[in-house]
Amino acid sequence: MKVWAVANQKGGVGKTTTTTSLAGLLAQRGHSTLVVDLDPHGSLTSYFGFDPETIEPSAYDLFARAAQGSSDTIMLRPTAVKNLSLLPASTALATLDRQLGARSGMGLVVRRALQALSGRFEYALIDCPPMLGVLMVNALAACDRLLVPVQTEYLALKGLERMVHTLEMIQRSRSQPLPYTIVPTLFDRRTRASVESLEELRQRYPAQIWSEAIPVDTQFRDASRQGLPLTVVHPWSRGSQAYRRLLDEVLLPEAPAQAVAHE
Repeated sequence: MKVWAVANQKGGVGKTTTTTSLAGLLAQRGHSTLVVDLDPHGSLTSYFGFDPETIEPSAYDLFARAAQGSSDTIMLRPTAVKNLSLLPASTALATLDRQLGARSGMGLVVRRALQALSGRFEYALIDCPPMLGVLMVNALAACDRLLVPVQTEYLALKGLERMVHTLEMIQRSRSQPLPYTIVPTLFDRRTRASVESLEELRQRYPAQIWSEAIPVDTQFRDASRQGLPLTVVHPWSRGSQAYRRLLDEVLLPEAPAQAVAHE
């Protein structure tokens, strides 16, 4: 199983949209795909029609059972998309750092869970919370590739700086390098701020940034109302075509991604 995490230490940059779009494309291409919601806000869970306030079991149970030394069967939810399953989030995930964050072994819970599912899925995509804590640490420990969506506006550049710093810290505890790709999102070529922000991203991170950008596309909202990836609802929209090109590039062995160097 190939595991990709989608993360940034800033909200509203397109993490859930990136997760659903790429997972939808993989599923459409016949790959058995799992999406994992580790964000206590549960946007990915809500996207597919489930309520993170009430859903049980959820990703929270992985941690609760691990703390008790249990390794029960992981309960997944089917989605309306063929070949695509969901491990949902519950709002209880917000309590994990306080309840279990200091316990030994809590940083590898998701990795172990995905290893147990490796025979069922070819790909797993993890939607991460926008803050550093036990959940993001789990995602970065479990993944073999990281995608960092960054909105093309000035404030998002600061969030990216924090994310890169976090990667440098996480890298020290990993046995394998963690390649990552910066994905510019919500790009609006009509605005000066968007164009200049994209140019600054390319200047700061020339080796890590994807060569294109995900455009602003109002059809993303229509897809979310239907609870389906845009790539399923409107496969030839601007947004879908951009994510298709991104996926093709990520799947290339020589995809433009850099491992975070040790300091």
